[in-house]
Amino acid sequence: MTSIQERLYPALPCFGCGHANPKGLRLRSYPAGDGLVTAAFTPWPEHDNGLGFLNGGIICTVLDCHSAAAVMLEAETRGWEPLGDAALSYVTAGLDVRYLRPSPLTDQVELRATVREASEAQMTVDVSLVWDGKTRAEATALWKRWRPRPAAGV
Repeated sequence: MTSIQERLYPALPCFGCGHANPKGLRLRSYPAGDGLVTAAFTPWPEHDNGLGFLNGGIICTVLDCHSAAAVMLEAETRGWEPLGDAALSYVTAGLDVRYLRPSPLTDQVELRATVREASEAQMTVDVSLVWDGKTRAEATALWKRWRPRPAAGV
């Protein structure tokens, strides 16, 4: 099955979810029914927080980028295509992350995301990182409609 990222934005160079970035994480997220989007992520040894657990910045990245898959899928379902020549319909406007317990550095973790509220102007997503049946980190992601603007000085 083709992931949401590979289907909707295959040329994106984003470090977390872009499949056009050979050095990136290249997340692969999939619809799981009832509005849930899931992904599996296996950390690399380089993602060590210095204490043998998954680094908080990497956790934040995968939560952000996995929530993107839920948002882009919702936007596609509702017909909210990217505007102008934009690669994406929405961009992250805020991410409130809560670290609840250590996350393993060597085991695969599960990512779960659900769009809580959606309008064409913005979406709110609940996203979590789960391992061994326990939520290790969770976030509320706010996404706003991306409206391309000319570069400064143009």
